[in-house]
Amino acid sequence: MSHPVHPGTSIGHVHLKVADLERSIGFYSGILGFELQQRFGTEAAFLSAGGYHHHIGLNTWDSKGGTPPAPGHTGLYHTAFLYPDRKSLADAVARVVAAGIPLDGAADHGVSEAVYLRDPDGNGVELYRDRAEADWPRTADGALAMVNAPLDVEALLTEA
Repeated sequence: MSHPVHPGTSIGHVHLKVADLERSIGFYSGILGFELQQRFGTEAAFLSAGGYHHHIGLNTWDSKGGTPPAPGHTGLYHTAFLYPDRKSLADAVARVVAAGIPLDGAADHGVSEAVYLRDPDGNGVELYRDRAEADWPRTADGALAMVNAPLDVEALLTEA
């Protein structure tokens, strides 16, 4: 067995093929609030939080006017956006609800609280926040014991 990856490793960005660049910028920037950092003409754009070069890449190079993959095919299940605290998560979910975007679900995983939805191209999106590691559920022998319980979205939204 190989040795584990360095614990400081993280996922830097996601790059999505989209059908309509302006529509996708409207969702990721106009609704979720990521800032547009750069455009490559009418075919690609890069967005981020906090001025980073990009957390999200969007392009129409091979997908302009395309359709989402059919159910039952492989591909990206969802992109997860980690918010620093419950209030920030509540603000993001409030933006989604105000825009009339339906939620696919919401879950309390014990280690995190998560809300699921779809972007305009049908890509799965998870908006979540982690609990402090000291609060993570554990078994008697100390192993992680994640759960999949319902999340009270209405209670979450009161913190927005």
